[in-house]
Amino acid sequence: MSKIVVIYDSRTGNTEKMALAVARGAKKVKGIQVDVKNVERAKLQDLLDADGIILGSPTYYGDMSGRLKEFIDTSNKVHGKLKGKVGGAFTSSGGTACGAETTLLSMLHALLIHGMIVQGRHDDKHFGAAVIESPGKDDEALCVELGQRVASLVSTLKSKKG
Repeated sequence: MSKIVVIYDSRTGNTEKMALAVARGAKKVKGIQVDVKNVERAKLQDLLDADGIILGSPTYYGDMSGRLKEFIDTSNKVHGKLKGKVGGAFTSSGGTACGAETTLLSMLHALLIHGMIVQGRHDDKHFGAAVIESPGKDDEALCVELGQRVASLVSTLKSKKG
């Protein structure tokens, strides 16, 4: 059994809705267990225990939230131990051209610095799922696809190791 943890920050509930949709997508892949955690409840051990880590944050001034950044900053204690795990990111923002892409990149930078594997999308939403305010039906489908894509890559890589 492979494990994915979805760690998110949400003050309005929009990013939390996205996190739950991401988890639904990951659960579609056979042999995947998913934990969804608000960043305030997340522990470094959650990162170590997971084969895939998906981060979610509202967009604040083109960056992830302070609470998620603080958690990521503590991950220096496990630096080198997340190498080879699969990662992904999602964000909600207040409008178009409000920094969603740079927010996604800020989360992906942290995952890449840990030596994690990140798979982009070739057709649209290249860096991860990004929505404006509360996710609608199409937005939720993007989140489900993100979760399923990360879980599929976790499953593929795990099968190649074994």
